[in-house]
Amino acid sequence: MHRMADETDTPHILSTTAGDLPLHEYNLRLDDRVWRILHTGAILSREDESRYLAGDGTRLPYGIVLWPASIALAHELASRAMKGLRVLELGAGTGLPGIVAASLGAHVTQTDRHTIGLHVCKQNAERNGLTTIQHRAADWTDWQDKDRYDVILGSDILYSDDFHSQLRSIFENNLAAGGRLLLSDPFRATSITFLESLQGEGWTVSMSKWTVGVAPPERAVGVFELTREA
Repeated sequence: MHRMADETDTPHILSTTAGDLPLHEYNLRLDDRVWRILHTGAILSREDESRYLAGDGTRLPYGIVLWPASIALAHELASRAMKGLRVLELGAGTGLPGIVAASLGAHVTQTDRHTIGLHVCKQNAERNGLTTIQHRAADWTDWQDKDRYDVILGSDILYSDDFHSQLRSIFENNLAAGGRLLLSDPFRATSITFLESLQGEGWTVSMSKWTVGVAPPERAVGVFELTREA
């Protein structure tokens, strides 16, 4: 079980055309390492998410909020051998999982369709001393990347079935032979249905379960690993 902690009290400021946004820092501590991630807000519990999605006209940008699936996937990656692997992160947002992978020796490309997300993602990479990560604007509905990767990462990217066909195409066309998908999700019904459909299409699916939060009830998150025979 992993709890979120070490939030700094003094926010940084991100200036945008929509106004100034306060950015808070989250410190992920594992063993003797610390990763520092800026974000606009932490949404950990289902109650946090319900309040956020209800909205009141002041909703913070989705991509640069810190989500529990990102924290869970970062922990999963920290326990794996990543050195030398080519890694693609989809919908990177704050970039936490890809940053952890890069710090462990992976060659990482982080993508997002939102300029503001890529800006914060790059800023977080630099804050953690990582200058080799590639940051690329990319829209799943107009996907141009033809490279192949050993690992494709995604944190809570399966929530809408509007994008499932595009994601399926990316998984099939951009994963190298013998590669794997690592997709974290807080057990959304739509996501589970999609994962089951991928399993029915020949993908092998396994899962590790993580809990994320600062107080009970913590949020359960599954990290789903998918592989497919060449």
